[in-house]
Amino acid sequence: MLDVRKLRLLTELDRLGTLAAVAAELHQTAPGVSMQLTAWERELGMQLTERRGRRLALTPAGRMLAAHGRDVLDRLSLAELEIDAVRSGASGALRVTAFPSAARTFVADAWATLLSEPSGIALTVTTAEPDDALAALAAGDTDLALVHRYSNVARRLPDSLSDEPVLDEPVWIAIRSDDPVAASTIALADLADHAWIAPTPELSCFEMVDRACGLEGFRPRIVAESVDFAAQLAFVAAGAGVALVPELTVASLPDGVTLARPARPIRRTTIAVRRTARKDDPALDRITALLRRFAAGRLH
Repeated sequence: MLDVRKLRLLTELDRLGTLAAVAAELHQTAPGVSMQLTAWERELGMQLTERRGRRLALTPAGRMLAAHGRDVLDRLSLAELEIDAVRSGASGALRVTAFPSAARTFVADAWATLLSEPSGIALTVTTAEPDDALAALAAGDTDLALVHRYSNVARRLPDSLSDEPVLDEPVWIAIRSDDPVAASTIALADLADHAWIAPTPELSCFEMVDRACGLEGFRPRIVAESVDFAAQLAFVAAGAGVALVPELTVASLPDGVTLARPARPIRRTTIAVRRTARKDDPALDRITALLRRFAAGRLH
């Protein structure tokens, strides 16, 4: 393999013309530069330089190597600049996986900003529910996973993953405005006889509903299941039942539906999770800070 340091000496000799100029440029001595080039010729088994009077000139083989050297050194310089940019958080290609209500709101907001400004960060975004997003992160298929956890449903992470909070939001009771129980604050126990709309059972959102009702002494009578909170709100508007909905999922409120605060508050926290090995990655720090800023702006 070619020695890049000696390749730099040869390239500078071709550019500057004398050993003294090369030595001054690279903060070495002329005899030292000469000795290194002579040693490299022995290693390669070919003559790279030749004496022309008092001047050391390049042979055809030396000029050929010097030409390649300029390209190699230019690429190395570019790589160093790009590494510095990534180190400072100024650039990088990042893969982000987010649950749907985060993806369509503050992730999209942050992405729009990155595309409109010369940020140097290129995003690839996929959507997945929290368990699948964490599996993708652990497998190395994504760089940052946006997942949620509820105040009544713990989510524990292995030591190989690190997290930081992005958003804390309330969970509301969605109920028809003309329901006799409708008020600004409602005890879930007062909804024990109501029909309920809930997420599908494999999701932590379903567990949140089931546990919240269980703490009030009843199991919800579920008449509809949907992973789409907009559909849940439409079912509430139709009079099919009541639902628990995180604030971020409410893009618009259907006519006839109001949001009430549970007497026993429930909250959902969004966290940005990365592999612990990349805990100090400046590009991930930068995108996480941007996501946090836009997430805060999405709360009513």
